[in-house]
Amino acid sequence: MGKIIAIANQKGGVGKTTTSINLAAALGVLERKVLIVDADPQANATSGVGFDPKNVKTSIYECLVNDVEAKDIILATKSPNLYLLPGHIDLVGAEIEMINLPNREKMMRLALSKIKDDYDFIIIDCSPSLGLITLNALSAADSVIIPVQCEYFALEGLGKLLNTIKIVQSRLNTDLEIEGLLLTMYDIRLRLSNQVVEEVKTHFQQMVFDTIIQRNTKLGEAPSYGETIIMHDATCKGAVNYLNLAREILQNNNLTKISESEKVINLEDE
Repeated sequence: MGKIIAIANQKGGVGKTTTSINLAAALGVLERKVLIVDADPQANATSGVGFDPKNVKTSIYECLVNDVEAKDIILATKSPNLYLLPGHIDLVGAEIEMINLPNREKMMRLALSKIKDDYDFIIIDCSPSLGLITLNALSAADSVIIPVQCEYFALEGLGKLLNTIKIVQSRLNTDLEIEGLLLTMYDIRLRLSNQVVEEVKTHFQQMVFDTIIQRNTKLGEAPSYGETIIMHDATCKGAVNYLNLAREILQNNNLTKISESEKVINLEDE
């Protein structure tokens, strides 16, 4: 059974979409089958893997509002083992349309439950808000990754997000866990970046990933080409950082062990 991970933070510009795209791509390169769910009306994850949102006829919006089957609208990307459930600007209106539905916070869980077994990981790129679509993502997810920018006001609003996660855990999804806090946009030359890293690690200790995403020009360039960082430049710092993050997540979930079948040496093949 696959694991659903939401990438969430109500602050904008902290690296949610960058993390969603490139973590998913890195897991794909490490031979895991991965689906990105673009749950942000801006649809940046959709364009970031090579699709024009204007040309998307059916998106996650139809899954939430019109009961369209997710499996029927999933797109294969150019990256190995990486698939997309696209987003669309129509998601802006989804919250209003869903407001009177009896299980409005669980529509995404229902949509993804039918395809969960088809993937090793499902990564949900959330919008920069704590609205109904983000609640849907947290209700559907097994865990949540919280990107934290290594800049001033990094911890601003984090308490509110953690409180929302607690409410979701108590009322909507008792199995939801925090996968980890991910420090992003780190610049080793800046004293402020180092102070933020120290402060976050002091406050949250084991909840913080060892991997830190460094500020990297290539990470900003890649989406303009509709490419993941690994396709754009597999040797740059950004690609190495996200591959390390993918490996860390696999280790944390005990998914790096060699299977019994791989341990068996077939002498007949020699």
